[in-house]
Amino acid sequence: MNQPQITVGILSGKEIEFSFPVKFSSSVGTEISGTQKVIYQDGKIHWQGKEYDELSFIPPQNAHAFFELKDVTIGINFHWERKEVQKFKGELKIIIEGEQLTAINVISIEEYLTSVISSEMSATASLELLKAHAVISRSWLLNKLRVENGEWRVTVQPDSAAHSPLSTLHSQYIKWYDHEAHRNFDVCADDHCQRYQGITRASTPQAIEAVTATRGEVLMYAGTICDARFSKCCGGAFEEFQNCWENVKHPYLTGQRDCKAENQLPDLTIEAEADKWIRTSPVSFCNTQDKKILSQVLNNYDQETADFYRWKVSYTQQELSTLIHQRSGIDFGQILDLIPIERGTSGRLVRLKIVGTLRTLIIGKELEIRRTLSASHLYSSAFIIDKEYEEKGHKEDKLPSRFILTGAGWGHGVGLCQIGAAVMGEQGYKYEEILSHYYPGSTLEKQYQ
Repeated sequence: MNQPQITVGILSGKEIEFSFPVKFSSSVGTEISGTQKVIYQDGKIHWQGKEYDELSFIPPQNAHAFFELKDVTIGINFHWERKEVQKFKGELKIIIEGEQLTAINVISIEEYLTSVISSEMSATASLELLKAHAVISRSWLLNKLRVENGEWRVTVQPDSAAHSPLSTLHSQYIKWYDHEAHRNFDVCADDHCQRYQGITRASTPQAIEAVTATRGEVLMYAGTICDARFSKCCGGAFEEFQNCWENVKHPYLTGQRDCKAENQLPDLTIEAEADKWIRTSPVSFCNTQDKKILSQVLNNYDQETADFYRWKVSYTQQELSTLIHQRSGIDFGQILDLIPIERGTSGRLVRLKIVGTLRTLIIGKELEIRRTLSASHLYSSAFIIDKEYEEKGHKEDKLPSRFILTGAGWGHGVGLCQIGAAVMGEQGYKYEEILSHYYPGSTLEKQYQ
């Protein structure tokens, strides 16, 4: 079976600027180089004085050929969001989506993976961690594709509840987010799917070796390629798939402790156990402040986040009520309480009740909670709530003056924990052992040569 070619959505806008240091062939029969600009106008792509429905630019048969895209946003809606000029190998395609243009990179999956493992983390991470990440990134993507006549094709999903509220009852708003939001390309280039920044960040020989050594390898469970999720730091306990996305249970994405020495995990779906767990700092692979390890896993902008295993956020009454109104579009009035309704296996909140003077509503799932309670995203939904009052007396009669969220982990916590896996790699675990720890019951299998 042949190696798949995939399409990656890089950026969208009314105008897109790009450049070719060497001559590329356009789909309209011309060879071009230098700086170019395409503009959306009246349902068409305007380029060099003409109109088009779609454009492609194909590189020469030169391993070093690349194109540049300007103003690529990375870390969309996260605390470290910024714009960059980025470089990409492969073909550049410009399409129309709605009333704007989208730039798409067409690239082989193995070239894509070399960039992903250098974009998701530092390419200086241990070889075993890089191998493990190459396998899970490949697995996650190929899980979204299907094979037809020996070729990989995108699996077109029907419109899913993943992009609309599961429940729009007056008392509940439950929503989750997944990659099926993309209809005109396989994956996007940001954290919504997998970070992909082309050759902007140089791939080390070790990153290239990791992809080459695992070429075609994926994780399998019961004859199916695994939906191999991963996040930055689980906080000491793994979350289960159904608590973050669609209500489907994957046996290889199960709740357990991120530790070999101590494998007993409290029942963190119980509020008292979650409270105790989050307020303490239990031993686990990802419980590390080792700068050498963290610098291998975290890119320069990720290192701006220092506290991720346990963290704290504090809001005044005014800050929180304004924030929730802005982020949800709902005026709750002043906030009386934040009440955990349902927790997952890692202590992450699946459903949270917001009680205001004007409105009460249960929201979920984990990302919706994180989006609602932060100007960007909370590090995770594994948090507990403390309230402060300005005056003594009966709390029932008073508005809280401050809400303090104490939390655990960074990200959804499902599947591989990048910080924990980095520690495992440094401790001498092989990539097969890392994968079996984070995806219990799965097996390795080669899908193509």
